[in-house]
Amino acid sequence: MLTPLGKLGFDMGILERRIRQKENMRTNILSVALQLVKDEGWQSLSIRKIADAIEYSVPVIYDHFENKEAILFELSLDGFRLLERTLEKNKKKYPDPAERLKAHAEAYWNFAFKNPEYYQLMYGLGMPCSGAGKIKPEFNCFRDFIGEAIEGIVKNKKSTDDETCFKIYAFWSVLHGLISIVMMRCSDIDDSTMNKKVMDDTVEAFIKNL
Repeated sequence: MLTPLGKLGFDMGILERRIRQKENMRTNILSVALQLVKDEGWQSLSIRKIADAIEYSVPVIYDHFENKEAILFELSLDGFRLLERTLEKNKKKYPDPAERLKAHAEAYWNFAFKNPEYYQLMYGLGMPCSGAGKIKPEFNCFRDFIGEAIEGIVKNKKSTDDETCFKIYAFWSVLHGLISIVMMRCSDIDDSTMNKKVMDDTVEAFIKNL
């Protein structure tokens, strides 16, 4: 017979195991959802398909996520965190803000085409943006990193910083626009070298005019 202290330890062990099981199930659901998207695209994703893929009933999925939108929201956060880890490396590697901004642009470009499923979800290409009204710090990670670099360039050049916020969004808009053109028209724009050169030249010109 368990003592009160032993019973408490036993109950805590059960609770911890259930928490781990729930976390593992959430991770599995997200992993399967992402793989389904890679195979079939975001528009075809459904709770039913996820349940069938992991061989559980639909109610089991709803035990872990309120709806499909909640799954998309969590996946978008995974994408932002993945991008942020790359940008953080640039911050340490390039002390010069101009070189750092170029590295951020390069990282953003490479991330988009190495992880198109994440990028399309994160920035709503061809599908509704997920998690409407749910603002998380991760959503602004790229803005924050390029903003820090742009502010550094402006300071070094002793330029006016009255429109720094505008410049941050202008820079981001140009990059996102170029990526969107390529990503949404991949059937008739297939010269990746030319597309990348346009991006590089645009970044150089932007920095020169700061």
